[in-house]
Amino acid sequence: MTRILLRAPKDPFEVRPAEQVLEQNLIGNNSGNLVFIDAAHKLLSVPGVTIVADRFQAAKKAADRINDEFDHYVLPLANAFRPSFVPQLERMTELITRLRIPVVVLGVGAQATLDYDWTRLAPIEPSVKAFVRAVLDHGPSIGVRGELTAEYLRSLGFRDVEVVGCPSMFAWGPALRVERKLSELTRDARIALTVSPYVKAFGPIVTRHVEAYPNLVYIAQDLESLELLLWGGTHPDAWKTQDNPVHLAHPLIREDRTQLFLDPYPWIADLRTRDFSFGTRIHGTIAALLAGTPGVVVAHDSRTLELARYFDIPHRTIREVGPETDAAALYAAADYTALNEGHAARWATFQSYLARHGVDHAFDHVGAPDAWEARAAATPWPPAVRSSFGAPAGVRARVRRARYVARRAARRSNLKRKQAELVKLATRRAP
Repeated sequence: MTRILLRAPKDPFEVRPAEQVLEQNLIGNNSGNLVFIDAAHKLLSVPGVTIVADRFQAAKKAADRINDEFDHYVLPLANAFRPSFVPQLERMTELITRLRIPVVVLGVGAQATLDYDWTRLAPIEPSVKAFVRAVLDHGPSIGVRGELTAEYLRSLGFRDVEVVGCPSMFAWGPALRVERKLSELTRDARIALTVSPYVKAFGPIVTRHVEAYPNLVYIAQDLESLELLLWGGTHPDAWKTQDNPVHLAHPLIREDRTQLFLDPYPWIADLRTRDFSFGTRIHGTIAALLAGTPGVVVAHDSRTLELARYFDIPHRTIREVGPETDAAALYAAADYTALNEGHAARWATFQSYLARHGVDHAFDHVGAPDAWEARAAATPWPPAVRSSFGAPAGVRARVRRARYVARRAARRSNLKRKQAELVKLATRRAP
């Protein structure tokens, strides 16, 4: 029996209520994380394998137990090479250096500008190097999300770097095809909109589409939006823009046109009923593609751009859109030929990477993917959180909310302190 420890906030089939998801941050700040984490779980679910979520709590003190109980440690990662993630990166490094089992990284990424300028990452280079060295001590290579991250790591002196994309796009293994459902989008089209609340430039596009497409819904993803929908109040990014849905008076929230899914399976199922999806969230777009629904991502930094380029996902940069941008034009211009025709080669690269790391995958076992899907179909998933969800009532709920807000404030204070320390470190290193 093979046992795999998977970096994940919870097991994919754990059904948790919205309030608990919020309080325990079971989406890792962004429900898009669950799209690639659950895909990794499905890929690893082969007969004779047990997968255990580390709940984002694996630490160096657990190294001996992990060595005794597990055969692999698999880490599906996103834009982990960024200043705000350094504390988690360093904790992972401390653990990995103490492990004796293979470590497999599935698609880590660096966060830089649209121009692939990573000079802002200079202060965190020691942390990145230590992490990559630790991973390479436990496996033949490290898998990265795209061209930017590969170039970045090579600039730091690493050669055993492979571009493998993101496991989310391989949720169906070698089978993925996206086709237009309509010849054109009309005013009545069912559109899913994704928004990064902090991207101010996207606000005028949101405003335009709220009025132009009455059947458009906003699918929120971030933890702060979950708090907004569940408990009310104001999103912390509200000071940046009022055009994005970051306050209760926004029409997308006021008119009950906002949803936040706590799990990927019902999210993808909902997207099968949509005609088109677009916006700034890369995994919001990928969720649509997995549903077979056409999608376009608006890239605002390297983490979204390099994945869109690697998988040939139709995209525009935030510089190429504006208040006049219309979903119908994006839909008409999107071409899925390269995405569809190139998927087999990208899948071959991904499964070869797994093989070199000694990891089996479900699509090599007849019936294994179907068994995972059948279990997912039978799971009583919670409904999407909506603006009409209603705040939990009673004194205990208010106390829990107050405690959550206090913990969130403490986390943000610690993050600002860490970032300030990095700035000081960079200043000392500057010539």
